[in-house]
Amino acid sequence: MPHRRSARPALRLLALLLAAMPAAAQEAAQGFRVVNRTGAEAVALNAVRTPRGAQNDWGGNLLRPDRPLTPGGGFRVQPNADAGCRFDLRLVLADGRESVLRDQDICTRREVEMAAVAAPAPSRPATVVTPPPVPDVAQQRPNPQARGVSVGTGFLVAPDRVLTNQHVVEGCNRIVLRAPDGRWLGAVPPARVDARLDLALLSVPGLPGPVLPFRGGPAVRRGEGVVAYGFPLAGLLSSDPKLTRGEVNGLAGIGDNPAHYQISAEVQPGNSGGPLLDMQGHVLGVVVSKLNAQRVAQRTGDIAQNVNFAVKVEAAIPFLRRAGLEPRLAPSTGPERGAADVGEIAHRSTLFIRCEK
Repeated sequence: MPHRRSARPALRLLALLLAAMPAAAQEAAQGFRVVNRTGAEAVALNAVRTPRGAQNDWGGNLLRPDRPLTPGGGFRVQPNADAGCRFDLRLVLADGRESVLRDQDICTRREVEMAAVAAPAPSRPATVVTPPPVPDVAQQRPNPQARGVSVGTGFLVAPDRVLTNQHVVEGCNRIVLRAPDGRWLGAVPPARVDARLDLALLSVPGLPGPVLPFRGGPAVRRGEGVVAYGFPLAGLLSSDPKLTRGEVNGLAGIGDNPAHYQISAEVQPGNSGGPLLDMQGHVLGVVVSKLNAQRVAQRTGDIAQNVNFAVKVEAAIPFLRRAGLEPRLAPSTGPERGAADVGEIAHRSTLFIRCEK
C-alpha cells in the first residue's frame, strides 16, 4: 500500500531522532495532560519551566478564547524537546480564581490534576506615580559650528556621575550629554580618567538617577547571556539607543588581558562606554572596543567576525572607589529577565555623549 510505504521512512526518522535525544528530552517531548478538577470552567492555562512562574512570568495562554477547559476536561501540553521535565502550572477560572502547581515533574507524571483554587487577588486602587522633579539645571546644547565631533555612550553610576571610556572624552574641549529625558547637559571638567583601563568618570550636574547596579556575584561564566546598550553609528542610524544581545565568549581580552571580557554582542563606533548588562539587568562590564577585522585579515589572512570586548566590573569598581564613589552592587540570582526588560532598565540610565574638539 502506498500509504504504508511512505509512513515507514517517517517512523524510522522519528525513532532515530528520539534515540539521539537525552533521556530527559525524550520524556519531555512526549508531552503531558492537564485535567481541570476545580469544578469550574477555566479560561486560561499556563505551563512554564520551573521557576519562571515564581515571578508571575507565566507566558502565553495555551487555551483558545473560544474553547475554555470545562470541569473534568483535559488539555495536552506538548513542550519543546529541550524544555526539561519540571514545570509550573496555572489554571485561571472564569471568576478570577487560580489553581497553581509548582515544580511538577512531567517526565514521571503524565497526567496532572489541578483542583485547589485561590481567591482572586483583591483589587487595589490605582497608584498615582508622581515623576521626580526635573533638576533646575541650565541646558547646554550641542554647538553646530564645532569642527571636530565624536560620540559615545555613558551611564549613571551615582547621582550626577557618568561612567564611560577614556577614549570617548579624550581631547574634548566641550562634552555635552543627552539624558534619557531629552535634556542636553554639560560635563564639568576635569574628568577622572584611567588611560590603562580606558575608563573616565564625568561630573554632570542635573542627573539624580536612577543608577545602574553593578553585578556583585556570582562569578561570570562563559556562555552567559548579555545585553549591550548604547548609541552606535550616530548620524547614520537613528538617534535612539540600540540594544544588542549576545554572550560572554571569553574571560580575558586580547593578549590574555585580565581586565576584559570577550563578548559576541555586536558593537559599533558609538557603543564605547555603554553598559554591558547580564540578564538580571546588572552591569557586568563597560563596552570598550571591537577587534579590527581588517588588521586581523592582513595579519592572518582570515576575517575575524563579531569579536568585541568590555571592561570587567572587577576593574571598573576599584576605579570608581578611587574616585570616591561606592557603586551600588546587586547579586545576579533568580530567574532571568527578557532582553526587552533589561533594555528598559538600561534606558533610564544611559546617555548619549557628544565630544566637541
